[in-house]
Amino acid sequence: MKHELPKLPYGLDDLAPVISRQTLEFHYGKHHQAYVNNLNNLIVGTKFENSDLETIIHEADGGIFNNGAQIWNHTFYFNTFAPKPKLEPTGKLAEMIIKDFGSLAEFKEKFSKAAATLFGSGWAWLVVDQSGHLEIKQEGNAGNPLKINLTPLITCDVWEHAYYLDYQNRRPDYINSFWGVLDWNIVESRLK
Repeated sequence: MKHELPKLPYGLDDLAPVISRQTLEFHYGKHHQAYVNNLNNLIVGTKFENSDLETIIHEADGGIFNNGAQIWNHTFYFNTFAPKPKLEPTGKLAEMIIKDFGSLAEFKEKFSKAAATLFGSGWAWLVVDQSGHLEIKQEGNAGNPLKINLTPLITCDVWEHAYYLDYQNRRPDYINSFWGVLDWNIVESRLK
């Protein structure tokens, strides 16, 4: 199975000024594409040659895991955004956030802190655990909550290539802006 770079659901200018065209050209067009190219080269002649990304995340390690998980993580991340997003959750997800975090503001504060304090590169995730509760997880490098049977709802990429062109070393400013393009309609659709 040859993996391909999925198309963005919006134009390269549509998330500006939160995420600029230049950042998308590099982050999506170069970094995301590199993970696809690397994985396609690494899986030739292995048991993962015809595997989907979820199988690779659950079963692989090393370079195959890292590149497969990074493709999945980036696709999930980019597909969470919209040029005119719904800015607050409603319904069941809103109720879960209040139950598990106290309020939307408290959730955003805790999630933002997890993203800002992750040492090095990686991802902050909002997930649903096996008992149906929401949790915030920090995952270094290519870490992905599917590997431990959690259901991801939101991720914030805190690798420097996600924000450096727009925010330089100001990771907290990027995280604060992230909420302005995150579409809660999309997040709600991921809740099973």
